[in-house]
Amino acid sequence: MHIKDVLRMFSYDHWANGECLAAMQAAGSVSPETVGRMAHILSAQKLWLERILKQRQSMAVWPMATIEDCMALADEMAAAWRDYLIHTAPMGNQSASGSLDDKVEYRNSKGEPWSSRVEDILTHVLFHSAYHRGQIALLARASGKEPAYTDFIRAVRQGFVKD
Repeated sequence: MHIKDVLRMFSYDHWANGECLAAMQAAGSVSPETVGRMAHILSAQKLWLERILKQRQSMAVWPMATIEDCMALADEMAAAWRDYLIHTAPMGNQSASGSLDDKVEYRNSKGEPWSSRVEDILTHVLFHSAYHRGQIALLARASGKEPAYTDFIRAVRQGFVKD
């Protein structure tokens, strides 16, 4: 995987999170569970970046938040990931910073020690977000609301994600 591809995927992820948040705002009222899942997506993104950067965890994995809090955190995390990927992350397979194969040592939320490759963490962050956005879409439909249309191909076709 090349960093430019990862940047593109994180660009899509930010767009999709924004679409979800806009749909939640447009719905007028959404369940605390729905907002909680979006807050979890974003707090998990922050947690994984902090693990990569060997920083202390700064927020709960399942934080209490408003839609407005999520919007601010979504923008913060998009900028933080972009900055990491452009300036800090290994470029391509190898750089002065290291490799996408480099291991990150951390403890999970249960306190268990683990080690994961940077590339696997990046992939996990993106898939984790998509998984929970799917749950948010199901919650929206179940409450009679229209979920956000966040398909990747739509983002590309509409020019929201570029090469």
